[in-house]
Amino acid sequence: MELPPKFVERVLRDLGTAEGRALCGALDAPPPVSVRLNPAKTGTDRLPELFPEVLPGGPGGAGTPQDASGASVFSGSAAFSGTETPPGLPQLDVAGRVPWCAGGLYLASRPQFTFDSDFHAGAYYVQEASSQAVGHLLGGAAVRGARVLDLCAAPGGKTTLYASLAGPEGLVVANEIDRRRAAVLADNVRKWGTGNVVVTACEPRAVCDFEAWFDVVAVDAPCSGEGMFRKDPASRAEWSEGGVRVCAARQEEILREAWRALKPGGTLLYSTCTFNRDEDEGVLERLLAAVGSEAAETEERPVDGAWGVVCGRVGAFRTYRFYPHRAVGEGFFAAVVRKAPDAEGRMRTPRAHRAVFAPADRTTAAELARWTLDPGAMRFGTVAGTCYGWFAAQADAVRALSEALPAIYSGVAFGQVFRGVLKPDPALAFHTGLNRGALPVAELDGPTAVRYLRRQDIPPGELAEGMNLIAARGRALGFAKRIGRRVNNLYPNSLRIIKQD
Repeated sequence: MELPPKFVERVLRDLGTAEGRALCGALDAPPPVSVRLNPAKTGTDRLPELFPEVLPGGPGGAGTPQDASGASVFSGSAAFSGTETPPGLPQLDVAGRVPWCAGGLYLASRPQFTFDSDFHAGAYYVQEASSQAVGHLLGGAAVRGARVLDLCAAPGGKTTLYASLAGPEGLVVANEIDRRRAAVLADNVRKWGTGNVVVTACEPRAVCDFEAWFDVVAVDAPCSGEGMFRKDPASRAEWSEGGVRVCAARQEEILREAWRALKPGGTLLYSTCTFNRDEDEGVLERLLAAVGSEAAETEERPVDGAWGVVCGRVGAFRTYRFYPHRAVGEGFFAAVVRKAPDAEGRMRTPRAHRAVFAPADRTTAAELARWTLDPGAMRFGTVAGTCYGWFAAQADAVRALSEALPAIYSGVAFGQVFRGVLKPDPALAFHTGLNRGALPVAELDGPTAVRYLRRQDIPPGELAEGMNLIAARGRALGFAKRIGRRVNNLYPNSLRIIKQD
């Protein structure tokens, strides 16, 4: 499908003929494929050593990623030293490293992710490379221990990134207004396994009634999607100039709500996957007109010129544009600003609408503690008959949020305790703090792991009698219970593989 004529006309006008044609050419080229590793399940310390930085293609290269020698990184051969995937990393055909994200990797080709056990174990997230930059733009380590609001969070790529950065001392509130998309978001949060996320499903206004509550507020705003034109051709047919105006008005409304939720001294990150000024710089200008001197500059973040990112300013906002003919990724716009430390407003916690949590009794808490590596760092309770664990550092915040908002998931679902014994919830298998000494671990080979993920019968030979943790390549996938020669496959029916080979 051709690019919308009105879009092409505007791009040529805004960027100039040569630059505009280069952008349009890039949108008709094959998109790069990229993933982001889960540091708690893979480790990323050696990535710079194993995978050299990937440099962008030059003008006319339509965004084709190249290495330092000018050769395409998508040649089908991995860039690390050696002939096998380094220990601990997923078995992917790696072409190079996403330079602005510690765990980001470009792939030489798009594999069948559906049949990769590491994908189902939450070892990595399939995330477009440009959007992986948000952690770098926020300062990375500065997010550790912070309260982060991801206001438009589904399907969860940025949420999981923030969760890794925030750590067990921090908390990520991931909101999605659409209940169906929120369910997908919750599934991805469970698989990531960090246990420091609350998923809510409500209007931005409702969650932002937690005024001056958050150290970081991120708004990945719903937009006209121009940056996805090559990755999602259907978005070309859906685009219209009227749609751009509707999106810009909605973005402005969301951004004003986000400002209320931000603490004085906190950081706001605004992003879209579109190119037009109305939804990008124009929205920022209208917010600045409303908040005036409350907006302050953030510290400058280093951006290597070789990355191809176009940096700019809109008042106190620092802006970053990822054009696919310059940077190795899809179209993306991001802007960062700080709320002045002396800005007006004080923290306000909305009134609880209902009691949600019930404390776990001593016997139940002792059984739950047996299943986690650091029980002293957690608090336990029950919600609607299911036992949960929350990190103690933010447990009170989780309670306040869950009792005032429609929260559909939080912390780690441990399961249900019967006669003092835990029947584990599938989510517990993914938790990075799971104590594997609590039960036998059955390691499955690749084909058997796929059978398990299809929720089919698996042979009992590798399983101990009773409850087992099922793993492949050392990474947990779920639970199964052996009863004599029979195995109950406990993988969730809603997550099972239904795609045929």
